[in-house]
Amino acid sequence: MNYINQPNMKKLIAEFIGTFWLVLGGCGSAVLAAGYPELGIGFVGVSIAFGLTVLTMVYAIGHISGCHLNPAVSIGLWIGGRFDKKELIPYILSQVLGGIAGAGILYLIATGKNGFELGGFAANGYGAHSPGGYNMTAALVTEIVMTFMFLLIILGATHSSAPKGFAGIAIGLGLTLIHLISIPVTNTSVNPARSTSQALFAGDWAIGQLWLFWVAPIIGALIAGALYKALSPEKKG
Repeated sequence: MNYINQPNMKKLIAEFIGTFWLVLGGCGSAVLAAGYPELGIGFVGVSIAFGLTVLTMVYAIGHISGCHLNPAVSIGLWIGGRFDKKELIPYILSQVLGGIAGAGILYLIATGKNGFELGGFAANGYGAHSPGGYNMTAALVTEIVMTFMFLLIILGATHSSAPKGFAGIAIGLGLTLIHLISIPVTNTSVNPARSTSQALFAGDWAIGQLWLFWVAPIIGALIAGALYKALSPEKKG
């Protein structure tokens, strides 16, 4: 059976656009707006920007695709019994492509400034490429735990027993808090699509360290999905 029918294509386009916005808005705030002396938005501003991208997209495309914007989220929702396995790979591909498109637009904008230096391009890293100099173990633990908590927030906020209409707020604020905690450690991933998009432009070390920002978020998502399903499974029918 061909998965790519018209309703499913709408979902994939929505995921592409949503992840595009997450990368352009979140990473764009880090690349374009964070570093101005005295006027820059800093870590707090970048954290808020990432939260706002998800908050706005939940209400813009949530009714179309569920607004995952993140391979780890799709995997966690699948393990948690909220998402069909056959949709997993198409969703992940759409998210990664949307992220790359967002990074591409950001690159075009950023390189329009005389003297622009690519630097880390908001890529995720550990060791010498961690904003705070944290090692690989610290980065691995951080990304697993932060993704675990992010999925718990998502699974709880979107549960059929949760208050209606507030999921986007809880999820957006959750992602903001996660960034406030973990930007100094890894520049915050919790999202393999976001990490891949920036690594492709940063190249070199970012590509070499990218494995961690796939493995750790997926581990965190798998644990959260299984645990939440055991704690509060959705009612059948």
